[in-house]
Amino acid sequence: MIKQSIQVGTIELNSRIIMPPVATYQSTEDGKVTDTMLDYYGERAKSGNLGMIITEHSYIMKQGKAKAKQLSISSDDDIDGLRKLTDVIHQSGTKAMVQLNHAGSAAPSSVTGMKAVSASRIVLPSTPMMGDGTAPDELTKRQIAEIVECFAKAAVRAKESGYDGIEIHSAHAYLLNQFYSPLTNHRNDEYGGTLDNRLRLHREVIEAVRDAVGNNYPISVRLGGCDYMDGGSTIEDSVYAAKVLEKAGVDMINVSGGMCRYSRKGHTEPGYFQNMSSAIKKAVTIPVMLTGGVKTKDDAEKLLKSGAADLIGVGRELLKNPHWADAL
Repeated sequence: MIKQSIQVGTIELNSRIIMPPVATYQSTEDGKVTDTMLDYYGERAKSGNLGMIITEHSYIMKQGKAKAKQLSISSDDDIDGLRKLTDVIHQSGTKAMVQLNHAGSAAPSSVTGMKAVSASRIVLPSTPMMGDGTAPDELTKRQIAEIVECFAKAAVRAKESGYDGIEIHSAHAYLLNQFYSPLTNHRNDEYGGTLDNRLRLHREVIEAVRDAVGNNYPISVRLGGCDYMDGGSTIEDSVYAAKVLEKAGVDMINVSGGMCRYSRKGHTEPGYFQNMSSAIKKAVTIPVMLTGGVKTKDDAEKLLKSGAADLIGVGRELLKNPHWADAL
């Protein structure tokens, strides 16, 4: 099944194996693409056996920067470097997406020079500590609108840089995930309370991005659908959210963890988020991607055949071995 082609929006992938966004922090201090980064992605794309590479999370505005040397898509000055990056990936026929992110309360003031912001004044429950480990400022509606606009502008930059699509990051305890999770969203306005309200920012970002890039440009969402924590988001929430996101115009759901980030306590088996991805796949008609714990081609084949997902992300193995996909 690995080599079966699949449609994601308007693009066709020649493989079901995807390199998911794994941060390398190989950029310059101000987030520009470096030769080291070009070599890193070029080496992993070279075999042509990956259907797509989703490049590491890129900050859409300075206040949302998660770490020093994180890749930037926050300025038009970033476009030239990003175009070199997509050119390197495309040389092998591999498709490229970029992951757009705002870190919210996970953005350290030592990196941004600003106080962190989030859905509510709640310290992140994730371990290890992210950001300053202190309560962020609660975002005003004006600030929320500014963030939505920054997502849209970043998506336009992605398109101009030659990316085949964009992914909106709403997982791993970052800003959109902070709005989605009941552990971190205690708002009393239209952005808090019910699950529909906690997904309002997602719908606004998707609408703004879609308006900015047009109907023929693929949009994925990395959905941290379940926190796997008491009082947190549930698998039932993730299924509902996936249906909302599909209706909003998303072309792919990339399933991962929420406040638990990219691991699941007590689980290391291949596809350890498959109880969530399988449930989502049954509920939507768009492709569903699963990552986590996949080490071999056989692992990926079994997950695809079992109906756990339509696409399999292989991150850590490709991080360790740039030629992992050569034998697919």
